[in-house]
Amino acid sequence: MFKTSPDEETVSQIALTEEKTKEDVDVKEENETSERGAWSNKLDFLFSCISVSVGLGNIWRFPYLCYKNGGGAFLIAYFVAMVFCGIPIFYAEVALGQYLGVGGMTFIGQIVPIMKGVGFATMVVVVLIDIYYTIIIAWTLFYLIASFTALPSLPWAGCNNTWNTPNCYVPTEITNLTIGASISSSSVSAVEEFWTERVLGITDGIENLSSVRWELFGTLILAWILVYFIIWKGLNESGYIVWFTALFPYAILLVLLVRAVTLEGAEIGLLYYVTPKWDLLLTAGPWIDGTTQIFFAYSIGTGALPALGSYNTFKYNCFRDAMITCLVNTLTCLIAGVVTFAILGTIAHSTNASIDSVVNSGPGLKSSHFPLCSSFDYGHCTNSAKSLLMTFSVIIRIDSEFCNVESFVTGLSDNWPEKLRKNRKFFTFLCVLIMFLFDIPMITKGGVYVFQLMDYYSASGMSMLFLVFFQTISIAWIFGTSRFCDCIEQMSGKRPSWFFYICWSFLGPLVMAGVFLFYVIQYIPVTYGENYQYPWWAEVIGIIISLSSMLWIPGYAAYYIITTPGTLREVVFQIEFPLADKYYNALFSSYRYWLKE
Repeated sequence: MFKTSPDEETVSQIALTEEKTKEDVDVKEENETSERGAWSNKLDFLFSCISVSVGLGNIWRFPYLCYKNGGGAFLIAYFVAMVFCGIPIFYAEVALGQYLGVGGMTFIGQIVPIMKGVGFATMVVVVLIDIYYTIIIAWTLFYLIASFTALPSLPWAGCNNTWNTPNCYVPTEITNLTIGASISSSSVSAVEEFWTERVLGITDGIENLSSVRWELFGTLILAWILVYFIIWKGLNESGYIVWFTALFPYAILLVLLVRAVTLEGAEIGLLYYVTPKWDLLLTAGPWIDGTTQIFFAYSIGTGALPALGSYNTFKYNCFRDAMITCLVNTLTCLIAGVVTFAILGTIAHSTNASIDSVVNSGPGLKSSHFPLCSSFDYGHCTNSAKSLLMTFSVIIRIDSEFCNVESFVTGLSDNWPEKLRKNRKFFTFLCVLIMFLFDIPMITKGGVYVFQLMDYYSASGMSMLFLVFFQTISIAWIFGTSRFCDCIEQMSGKRPSWFFYICWSFLGPLVMAGVFLFYVIQYIPVTYGENYQYPWWAEVIGIIISLSSMLWIPGYAAYYIITTPGTLREVVFQIEFPLADKYYNALFSSYRYWLKE
């Protein structure tokens, strides 16, 4: 029988419990802070969020996906995903990490134990990102070193180098073509030849990886050394390094923006950028890429945001910083798109070619648009200043990488604090070493094909959608959106608006589920560029890479059901309140009492 009312003794006990918990919370927070560390300055958190979410996804990936999906059609899908998924989920991850004081591996498991597999899936995704992301930093360091060693010229600015082929041309030198003339379909720009022949030494396919590119091997070692020494003590102690890596790229990006839009022919590229191809909106491509681009650029589903939020004090107003970061992120994407398409429009104008024929799709476009930019005449700008573009490109990429590695290290350290937290430096070194070894196949001559496979299957498409969908369902439907709003109100003193409530509960999950089904129904195998089709066994490997993260969620749920005492009904429907250390139990003490027989 359910009791109809609690007796006076029980009510008194509840009141005493609530009072004691509130008295103890400051002491507990102080102990947790001394053990895990905390931000030394309030701005450290904001700049760290900008560093982790503004980087590769904005400068390198966004223009490529926009180009791939027909410009304006992609922008429409992108903004839909941003409003209903990106901003609400970004805020939810930061807030929950702050509330619990833990990283991405354990923050879902603490509120919904049966869904702890979401945390394991997150760690798999983030380690896959860390592995292939560092390859991009190695490529960029190669460009940086090559640009300075070739001064006063630039190595990709001409066709008289040993690696150039007879098909090479320099866009800036094609200025006297007659009307209607165009370059040959087999012509390749000097910038792209530097990328394929000098940087990669590319082979004919993934079947032929060939030998290691030893120069890339050296830049890869340098990249991992930089990452390690930034985070070995914890990102919260990196101080002004985070400030610099977050702010410096914007000074260079604004210079690029002003120059790019004033180039002759820039309007051709900008028109391509904003004009939607409406028929593409009826296909899966723009919606899948737009949604996963939001997750990728905002670092949603990687565990980085809960890890950064966990270093905040309990009462910190993370909403303000989350909104600033999201707006800065999107603005950066749009500016990077303007710069890239303005340059492509200038090249198309100078060569009397179409935008689609200027640069091949794939990593070639992603890795070459800043070298393309530095090849143009900046008036009185010296080649040394142009080489600064490569420094910018290194910084904009490495800041996201060290935040993602920090996410992985923090996630595992929070799950096994007794063993790992006190040995953080050695554990971080071990993680870096293992990920470096996995990188080696991608710095062979055919390594770019492996890279493309990783990029397509590890943190894009169905795996990321699957992960973030169940993360959102765990928070909104199992733990409960109302409870989550209570948590935020405890921290900030203000409940989230109805918009966030609806997005967490309905709109976000519906968008993700719809795009996921779209992806599965209209599945398109990975390709490199427009011509290379991967063999069947490579595609199988790619699907296994995706499943390596996805299967943790149903797998752990099955393990939890099997190992937890009680019948299936009791295990699945039991009510858990694992947040005692944040005095959440006190709010529901009366509720638990009413359920007692």
